Amino acid sequence: MTDVQVVRVFTDPAGNFGNQLGVVLDGAAIPDHAERQKFAAELGYAETIFFDDVERAAFQIFTPATELPFAGHPAVGAAWVLNRELGKAPDVLRVAAGEVTTWQDGDDVWVRGPLASAPPWWHEKLESAEAVDKLTGPLVPEQDATQLWAWEDEAAGIVRVRVFGRRFGIEEDEACGSASMRLAAALGRRLTIKHGNGSLVLAQPGPPSYAEVGGRVVID
Repeated sequence: MTDVQVVRVFTDPAGNFGNQLGVVLDGAAIPDHAERQKFAAELGYAETIFFDDVERAAFQIFTPATELPFAGHPAVGAAWVLNRELGKAPDVLRVAAGEVTTWQDGDDVWVRGPLASAPPWWHEKLESAEAVDKLTGPLVPEQDATQLWAWEDEAAGIVRVRVFGRRFGIEEDEACGSASMRLAAALGRRLTIKHGNGSLVLAQPGPPSYAEVGGRVVID
């Protein structure tokens, strides 16, 4: 039987909500790509990660439907798990997209990732945060990789967001790091993102072609 840790990434300050992430520290237990994909689908989390080398912080990321070269929620969760397992925070994560810088800022874990390797989320602005709250799904079925958002407080950079990702085997993503990164890059400013049912994501533009995402992590 394969051991799986489950952490919640992008919780609120009290440790509530957040997006579940499956973590397989012993990736050698499931070395085959197809078996990893099947296992991730069976777990059903938005993403599951498989470590191939814990010391080097090297891992693969799978949604229930496909492998991703990079995603924000798994990267933030991986950095937190490695700090817990090794007793020191990594400086770099190694994923299919290449090396990803990571750091700690108080209780928040941050990563800087390449936008070219992040999933291609479409962003659509709604008229109000209340309109985002009332959503029961995407506006149309074709929105299978879409972030619907509205300003809650534009001056303060606070955004209300829901993300729908059927393309990746996720009907609704409770807290999507890569979509948050793309939104911060598109708006050109730091954002506090109220995501899903109560998750909290921090995001900001990075160097050209990069963006940064951060938040709190707890273990279930």
